[in-house]
Amino acid sequence: MKIVKLKDSERFNNSDTCEVVEYPLGDPDINCATAVITGRYPEKGYCVNEKCKEMIYVIEGSGTLNKKDEIINFEKGDVILIEKGEIYFWDANCRIVMPCTPAWYPEQHKLIEE
Repeated sequence: MKIVKLKDSERFNNSDTCEVVEYPLGDPDINCATAVITGRYPEKGYCVNEKCKEMIYVIEGSGTLNKKDEIINFEKGDVILIEKGEIYFWDANCRIVMPCTPAWYPEQHKLIEE
């Protein structure tokens, strides 16, 4: 069993509209982060996780996840599964929890400008 205290978490900004708190579990199979999204992320184009899938739990707020051919509306209490390889962008004002498997790492997350 492991616990990562908030004081041991790592904060960073993916952009002006996406602030993330990552909890370093040190486990290659799964990790967890929280995020506050306040607008469009990425600010232009799309993003994709090439190796990891993310499960999103919406703590508060609402918004859309936008694929090239589909818009998914979400709100507080919803759970969303983003499969590896799915191309999307956020347009939201929300706070979320994101466990990822295998553990998310920056090199596998790509921004796609279109």
